[in-house]
Amino acid sequence: MKITIKVPLLSVSVLLFFLQINAQQATDNEIIKLNNPISVPYIKSHLKKASPRLVLTPVNEKNLLKKIKNDPVVKNYYEAVKLNAEQILKQPFLERKLEGRRLLGVSREMLYRMNILSMVYHIEKDPVILKRINDELAAVCRFTDWNPSHFLDVAEMSLAVAIGIDWAGNKLPKATVVSAKSALIEKGINASFAGNEPWWVNGTNNWNQVCNGGMIAAAITIADINPELAAKTIKRSLDGMPNALKQYAPEGVYPEGATYWGYGTSFSVVTSSFLRSAFGTDFGIAAYPAFIPSADFRMQCVAPSGMYFNFADCGDSAGTNGDITLAWFAKETGNGAYFEKEKFMQPPASMGKLPRLAGAGLVWLSEFEGGTSSKLSAVYKGDGLNPVVIFRGEGNDPHSYYFGGKGGRASLSHGNMDAGSFVFELDGVRWVLDPGVQDYNTLEQTGFNLWGMCQDCERWALLTKGNFGHSTISINNARFNVAGQATLADFKSSGKPEATFNMTEIFPGLVEKAERKFVKDSDHSITIVDELVMTDSAKTINWAIMTTAEVIPTKNGAILKQDGRSLNLSVASPAGIQVSTIMMDPPPMALDRKITHLKKVVLNIPAYIFNNKKATITVRLFSPE
Repeated sequence: MKITIKVPLLSVSVLLFFLQINAQQATDNEIIKLNNPISVPYIKSHLKKASPRLVLTPVNEKNLLKKIKNDPVVKNYYEAVKLNAEQILKQPFLERKLEGRRLLGVSREMLYRMNILSMVYHIEKDPVILKRINDELAAVCRFTDWNPSHFLDVAEMSLAVAIGIDWAGNKLPKATVVSAKSALIEKGINASFAGNEPWWVNGTNNWNQVCNGGMIAAAITIADINPELAAKTIKRSLDGMPNALKQYAPEGVYPEGATYWGYGTSFSVVTSSFLRSAFGTDFGIAAYPAFIPSADFRMQCVAPSGMYFNFADCGDSAGTNGDITLAWFAKETGNGAYFEKEKFMQPPASMGKLPRLAGAGLVWLSEFEGGTSSKLSAVYKGDGLNPVVIFRGEGNDPHSYYFGGKGGRASLSHGNMDAGSFVFELDGVRWVLDPGVQDYNTLEQTGFNLWGMCQDCERWALLTKGNFGHSTISINNARFNVAGQATLADFKSSGKPEATFNMTEIFPGLVEKAERKFVKDSDHSITIVDELVMTDSAKTINWAIMTTAEVIPTKNGAILKQDGRSLNLSVASPAGIQVSTIMMDPPPMALDRKITHLKKVVLNIPAYIFNNKKATITVRLFSPE
């Protein structure tokens, strides 16, 4: 059914969620401003007049054409782009159909189509492709609006239309260009200035990066007909963007996890690219502290199995296609480790549907000139709002060792009650897992309050959100303190690597001190040590891991079996505590994510067994040699 009515503004709970996140995260970090000389005179004197000027330019187009002929990676990826264009020609035109409260799927499809079609037209000059670009632009510009109540939808659509005009505009009918620029103003930029300043302008999460990027692209595109509006828009966004860029500090960890690193960061790099191509400078985006090092965070979050360290709202797997966003980091740094050549050299047909910034990505691939390839560190520390530590195997590791542990707090954008949780892989098996992310639309359409962030809000009842669905400790079967921060208190990279998280704030009133230490004591084991100083209010301690393995209890722990492999769980202290297994398939609630064979391995420990309320719980996970 084609929907033409406007949806209501963001629900109060969703709006409060983002405002609360922004207030908390903004106070954690000092903001370093971008260079911002934008004014009408600056635009008139510095903005390049001729198109293309959004990522693609006449200069790098010559290089791109050369690389398509002579560079096997660029040539292969372009063949995949052409195959994608052929598939788009078979698809119906886009309609304004909302999924729940979002038009985002339609906007993303348009951004994908414009990246693919406009790039192919620019290279091939095929009139069939040009007509399709024209018809696609006409279709979305006829929409009643681009769903400003969920402004990500507007931002991605604005970038899509801007790229379509910029890369194919000289050959498009004048009426189409006029209509598209009018839509960028009325359905894009003006929608962002309606009422009070949108929260995302100075927000601290991915919305800032996506929405400001989309508005800057729209502003560049309409600057010839309304330089005042363009200057006002770009200046506002350059002032607001550092609030999100600062979240990478101090060491590159993206607080929202690896999947959202891909989303937010991809818009920051494309914004950096089209600002450079349009103005000759990105005003300091690429050089922002900790931004470039975030590529290491993204690389470290991928285990030998190809699965993510999937904390926050992160997907399970990094996928098999090359990461276009990482390709930008490769060409910026010359670090070949970010250039996933083998993935880009797959047979074009096997790559399937490419990412929606594939056209811009093709330019970045062509700009990579090679250089050294740094190896991933076997011991990684990333401090910040959601601190993480990662231990990997050394050299030709026979065990494919991977451990990822974290601190942080629940009240972060896309955050969970998962402080102290971890994932663990050995011998090609993920023994300890994170339940990951669920589809937002499905939950929202049931009326579930997914975005409420209060201590007793419904959000934390979900398996994927609350502490009872993560591999961590709980006390008195209570939810974690939603605002409690687990900090990285100690870290040692030499010898036997270890990291300690201070989790005291997670358990207010229940502990005087709580620390969780992870120790890589061999190339086939991890030891978890919890040290607690409890108050009289603490009655029970619940130690847990989430796994899909078969669990066989033993005298001092359990044996886990999966995929023909086995892992020992040994309880060193306290003595005499037996493991229990809780089946989580089916999950506790019908709304929960279903994970086949999911189980919770638990140690239920009464607090009274510890003298002076000082508890030490030591558990070792290791493979038998």
